Amino acid sequence: MMLFDVKGLDHKTLNQKVRSFDTNITISGCCGQRFIAAGMKDKHITINGIPGNALGAYLDGATIEVNGNAQDAVGDTMNDGKIIIHGSIGDAAGYAMRGGKIYIQGDAGYRAGIHMKAYKDKIPVMIIGGKAGSFLGEYQAGGIIMVLGMSHTERRIVGNFPCTGMHGGKIILRGNIDHITFPKNVCAKSATEEDIESLRPELTEFCEVFGCDIKKIINSEFTVVTPDSKNPYEQMYVAN
Repeated sequence: MMLFDVKGLDHKTLNQKVRSFDTNITISGCCGQRFIAAGMKDKHITINGIPGNALGAYLDGATIEVNGNAQDAVGDTMNDGKIIIHGSIGDAAGYAMRGGKIYIQGDAGYRAGIHMKAYKDKIPVMIIGGKAGSFLGEYQAGGIIMVLGMSHTERRIVGNFPCTGMHGGKIILRGNIDHITFPKNVCAKSATEEDIESLRPELTEFCEVFGCDIKKIINSEFTVVTPDSKNPYEQMYVAN
């Protein structure tokens, strides 16, 4: 394991150093550097600090673990691999994510999972341990987003306008969601045992990483949201 302090390094220099090592890496002193591990394969990178925007953009098989918060666009267009955040993240996590997994212990900002899609045989999964901001799953075309709402006493675990333009994939919300208004292009109903069992491997991994009680989560009430085939979303195009 290679350990180095990146305090004061610009993001280009930092990423050049990351790519120069063949071993797994631990980065300390991270403070806002962008695009860390973009396109990375076959490494485990541990980050102590707060990475900047587009952490793990185009990630293609590496594992990134952050001991702290992360900024916007975590996992932007990632293809494969895993991003683990021991904290909260900013907006647009998993933008156009088309494979891999993102596990967030805390909260996610608005537009988490925007344009998420399944690519070939890859099904991207994002699990948010806390709550999610507005426009969750905006224009989602595939993959799975799960919001657990842990460490929050208020009922609402999702912000305004969830599933706007959603036309594929699945969103699973823990708890009663009668107070949430969904657009007409989606269906929201009680999750089946099959819905939850299909995510047991990811949920088990999530709980092992963050020290959660898998039995408590699995036995909770869940709601699953999917596109409504009888009332599909119709995107409006405006001519130039």
